[in-house]
Amino acid sequence: MQKITPFLWFDNDAEEAMNFYISVFKNSKVVQTSRYGEAGPGPKGSFMVGTFTLDGQEFMVLNGGPYYKLTPAFSLMVSCDSQEEVDYYWDRLSEGGTEVQCGWLTDKFGLSWQVVPNMFMELMRKGTPEQTNRMMQALYQMKKLVIADLQKAFDG
Repeated sequence: MQKITPFLWFDNDAEEAMNFYISVFKNSKVVQTSRYGEAGPGPKGSFMVGTFTLDGQEFMVLNGGPYYKLTPAFSLMVSCDSQEEVDYYWDRLSEGGTEVQCGWLTDKFGLSWQVVPNMFMELMRKGTPEQTNRMMQALYQMKKLVIADLQKAFDG
């Protein structure tokens, strides 16, 4: 087990969410699941907690009931090498969810994601204030990030 593991609380669809996430990301798998027993609080035999990996990163999910909700204050960022990769993750993760802006979306389970091309972070590090300002202005107009448009804005 890794030292720090994101732990995601769901009302009652943690198992469905976990299976969806492993279907989206390569090199992903369910590691372990546990079901509620006689003591509850969920119905005996229903999904309680699961551990899974997404491309080597470990996560845990819990069906904990309606007491807590996921919020955009916590999101997972997916770093992408190409527009094709941005499109793939954006399309899969936003299906049934909500496209927000600036590369953010909320999936059908309520988890927030950022789908970001690596070139964006690279240009932010190396650009002049004028270049990064132009790129940020372009980014504010987008939902899904478009590499060519970000590069064009950066270049002026």
